[in-house]
Amino acid sequence: MSMSTITAIRKEFEQAGPGALIPTSRLLRYGTRAAVDQALSRLGRAGEITRAARGVYYRPKTSRLAGPVPPEPQALAEALAESRGESIAAHGAEAARRLGLSTQAPLSPVFLTSGRSRTVQSGQLRVQLRHAASKELVLAGTPAGEALRALRYLGPKQVTPEVIAQVRGALPVAEFKMLREETNAMPGWLSDEFYRYEHPQSGSSERQAVRVPADA
Repeated sequence: MSMSTITAIRKEFEQAGPGALIPTSRLLRYGTRAAVDQALSRLGRAGEITRAARGVYYRPKTSRLAGPVPPEPQALAEALAESRGESIAAHGAEAARRLGLSTQAPLSPVFLTSGRSRTVQSGQLRVQLRHAASKELVLAGTPAGEALRALRYLGPKQVTPEVIAQVRGALPVAEFKMLREETNAMPGWLSDEFYRYEHPQSGSSERQAVRVPADA
């Protein structure tokens, strides 16, 4: 391992700041895998960095009141995804909570991933990663995608034109437009609900329509 490798990696963590998570994969531009691993090991033994999970490290962050501050669940999930080249997104329950559509949330943080399902323990923090189909990860990393997962989670019994109006009020105009156009990733019932939201007269007549016998 050359001194330039450990110096460059130390600088990367210093520039990122305390608590910022960095996956090993991002550091491979500074040397071979063996050299990077050796540098991380040395920095860890010196107390300069801490291993958050396999392949993910950060500079320790402390609070005067609480002591060591654990990584944020979202940041840890994103770093884990980056280290493996995966897509990641908040679970629909959490997405609905963030949008104010629900007060329920998993007891431990849950994220959807294009990778395999697994549970990651980082100190007292426990993060669940659940494999999801590509359709469930559409628009990952965007407010529009989070809204889509929230609506899918709530389901046809809870999503109404009023709920969609609430989502529209919570999203920037461009994000709501992006959401509305993603019909390929929507179940049929959700696409129908968007149509009813945009055509209230049509939606009302559909619900109130009465079948007339053919011989009437």
